[in-house]
Amino acid sequence: MDVFEAIESRRSIRKYKKDQPVEEEKLNKVLEACRASPSSHNGQPWEFIVIKNKNTLKEISKETAYGQFLANVPMGVAIVLDPNVSQSFHMVDGGILTEIFALAAHALGLGTCWVGTMNREKVKQMLNIPEGKVLLTVLPLGYPDGKSPQFPENL
Repeated sequence: MDVFEAIESRRSIRKYKKDQPVEEEKLNKVLEACRASPSSHNGQPWEFIVIKNKNTLKEISKETAYGQFLANVPMGVAIVLDPNVSQSFHMVDGGILTEIFALAAHALGLGTCWVGTMNREKVKQMLNIPEGKVLLTVLPLGYPDGKSPQFPENL
């Protein structure tokens, strides 16, 4: 899949095949693509927490405004930023990284969706994220279950 096809066909996925786990090689390929994501002064101010525990995902889902579907995903990946590495641009770096994650996942036949609104402090406690680090998001990762709606032709 070329980059333009990936950009035009990627969709936010909120329903996943529960019984189809993500292969380690695909997870690693997505994370490796993220390593190549641009960042201010190549600081790469991010860390990943791969969450496979169903109870943890269920508890995280309860702390989101619109991410209850996290309770039914094969895995999640928390994106954690360190403001000390990239003080002025860590949020921008994290935003770019998250889109790279989404495009790489899509290119491998996987789906994801930005989960934006959550009780970050509570989720940070659940994931043992140290004080001073920023939890940007917890991204679901899995195989889409069904088709996502397409954009109208005229957009």
